[in-house]
Amino acid sequence: MGVMEAAAKKMILRIELWHGILLAILLATFGQGTFLDPTALIAGGVFMGINFFLLAYGLAWILRPLAGKGRVKTGIGLLILKIAIFLGLLSTLFFRFKLDAVSFAAGFSTLIIAIVLETIRVTVKVGASSNGTSV
Repeated sequence: MGVMEAAAKKMILRIELWHGILLAILLATFGQGTFLDPTALIAGGVFMGINFFLLAYGLAWILRPLAGKGRVKTGIGLLILKIAIFLGLLSTLFFRFKLDAVSFAAGFSTLIIAIVLETIRVTVKVGASSNGTSV
C-alpha cells in the first residue's frame, strides 16, 4: 500500500468519524423534540455513510484492480449498479416506510458537513506545518 493510499484511507475514516459525531449531536439536540424524527435522521445518516464508504472503498477494491486488467467498463458498470441499488433502496425507504424527508435530509447532510470539516482540518494542519508550527 502506498503512502497516498494510506493517507486517503485515514481521511475517509476521519470523515466517517466526523459524520458519526455530527449525527449524534443532531440526534441529541433535536431527537427528543418534534422538529426532527429520530428514525429518519438516523436512516439518512446511515444511508449516506454506507454509500460514501462503499463509493470510497469500492474505487479501491473494484475499479483499480479491474482497470489494471484493462476492464474499466466492467468497473464502471458495477459502480452504476451500486447507484441503481441505492436509488432503489432510497425509493423503498420513502414510499414504503414513510420517512420524514426533512429529518432524512438532515441526517444525509451531516456527511457533507463532515467532509467540509475534515477538509478544513487538513488545510489548517498543512498551513500550520508549512509555517513551522504543529497542530
